[in-house]
Amino acid sequence: MSAAPVSVATLAAMKARGERIASLTCYDASFARLLDAAGVDVMLVGDSLGMVLQGHETTVPVTMEHMVYHTASVARARGRALVVGDLPFLACATPERALDNAARLMQDGGAQVVKLEGGAPMLETVRRLSEQGIPVCAHLGLLPQSVNRIGGYRFQGRDHASAEAIRHDALAMQDAGASLLVLECVPAALAGEISRTLSIPVIGIGAGAACDGQVLVLYDMLGLNTRRPPSFSRDFLGECGSIGSAVRGYVEAVRSGAFPAEAETPY
Repeated sequence: MSAAPVSVATLAAMKARGERIASLTCYDASFARLLDAAGVDVMLVGDSLGMVLQGHETTVPVTMEHMVYHTASVARARGRALVVGDLPFLACATPERALDNAARLMQDGGAQVVKLEGGAPMLETVRRLSEQGIPVCAHLGLLPQSVNRIGGYRFQGRDHASAEAIRHDALAMQDAGASLLVLECVPAALAGEISRTLSIPVIGIGAGAACDGQVLVLYDMLGLNTRRPPSFSRDFLGECGSIGSAVRGYVEAVRSGAFPAEAETPY
């Protein structure tokens, strides 16, 4: 495996070659070094830290200060993997606010890409960030920051109208300048169709094996989450016996297409 640092151009080239992209969430320097050494392509500093590190019920309490702190911790230890940082709840309430917060996440936190949740209402923001040279990872499907509005962590896109909305938003995000797209908890057939249609890489979580890559919450794939594990995850630590082996096993399973398997594809 090349030791050259991963960039958004690297991921685009991987998609073009049909090579699957292995991503995991990461929140600190120690895990960042371990994930990087195991060949993970993308380390996502997700606002999921609010649940797995801070003990909150949702990601809503996570602040920009939290995200800058944890992103900087990961970025300091980065060798090869691309560092993507989440913009937390209401950090993108306006395009101007999003621009200021994205600048903080990149300048103070060391993020190379910023991720934001939402479809059509976020198009102007994605366009504004992209015009300023900020790589954006869009996020569609299940939107954890909107859990209070949608009433829980439920699969999305299972009826015709919502599936069409996700398709439309995915194309619109690409047209607005997004460099990557995360699809969370949508039917595998829909995710595969979107992945084939878009020219930008599509990273799935609970979205089947036909995406260009996969991402999991690190604590879920290590079986360290004390909550009920997601139906689309796998305990790689239980299978492999050590954390390093578990991460390497995950990377290999993503690259070969062995993960997610049918049992990890609920819809």
